[in-house]
Amino acid sequence: MHSVIIHAPHDLRLGQLDDPASPDDNAVTVQIDKGGICGSDLHYYHNGGFGTVKIREPMILGHEVAGTIIATGKTVSDFAVGDKVAVNPSMPCNECVYCRANMRNQCLDMRFFGSAMRFPHQQGLFRQKINLPCEQLVKLAPETSLEHAACAEPLAVCLHAVRQAGSLSGKRVLVSGCGPIGCLTVMAAAHSGAHWITATDLSNAALDIAARAGANSCINVASDSDSFKQLGTNKGTQDVVFECSGSPQALAGALEIVKPGGTVITVGLGGNGELPLSLAVTKEVRMIGSFRFDAEFAQAAELIDRGVIDVSPLISSVLPFGDARAAFDLASDRSKSMKVQLDFAS
Repeated sequence: MHSVIIHAPHDLRLGQLDDPASPDDNAVTVQIDKGGICGSDLHYYHNGGFGTVKIREPMILGHEVAGTIIATGKTVSDFAVGDKVAVNPSMPCNECVYCRANMRNQCLDMRFFGSAMRFPHQQGLFRQKINLPCEQLVKLAPETSLEHAACAEPLAVCLHAVRQAGSLSGKRVLVSGCGPIGCLTVMAAAHSGAHWITATDLSNAALDIAARAGANSCINVASDSDSFKQLGTNKGTQDVVFECSGSPQALAGALEIVKPGGTVITVGLGGNGELPLSLAVTKEVRMIGSFRFDAEFAQAAELIDRGVIDVSPLISSVLPFGDARAAFDLASDRSKSMKVQLDFAS
């Protein structure tokens, strides 16, 4: 079988792997169907990693996948051959102090598919088949689109961010940065009862998708800075701001337009920069970080499975896995794509 392996920046190759052996007693073999290219995959592709996390050996990429069970272990009772499943890429140790405190996203010994944080690296899920323990899987209905199900992981990130904010019912919410995470945050905020959602970005193409995702108004902060500044009237008009771009400048802008006593949730990972901390103090702003997810993965898969959240506006292209390099180049062009997926079943 084949896999998609990064060897060095822009050195992406198809690799040959042996088919997995028969699964262990409480495991199954999943035939991967669809896999979404994430921002971290693009960092590995262009830069060999991010920050201090760099590839030191060839690594299979990918962690946003869904597929179909083709074999089961002897003691498996909750899954059967032919079941569609979403795959949770997060593998906390369940033993450290944070896992025991129900903060498994902060696990001290976290394993995460397609990550170079450990060495040897944790190989990823962009492969045709893999054996997985049952606890990594969420069963889906037979009619559920596996393209949609492969978006469960990034949706889980956004559901966790929305949970950090508390109740959004009746509130005015702004989502800054409308890549896949930003657009999914729009969907998650709408699902959680936000009264009015404003989306901001530098790209009209991204804002068009944010509108389809449920944003009530959209502002291009590059061409319409005056409209953004108006959001800062009377010390601020937004109850909650989700900063999804990772830009220090955007985070500074969030402090300008959030209401006194409001909340800023930092979702995007970016560089360090100066912030108007005097605003955070004098406006008594709550600033909360949001990192990965835990129980939200099962919730995300269920919301997609039931059709409660429709992620179809995000999926811009699905390419055969053999065209992985072209898919990664397309995913890198924000003017042409939002979420690009690889098709491993073709």
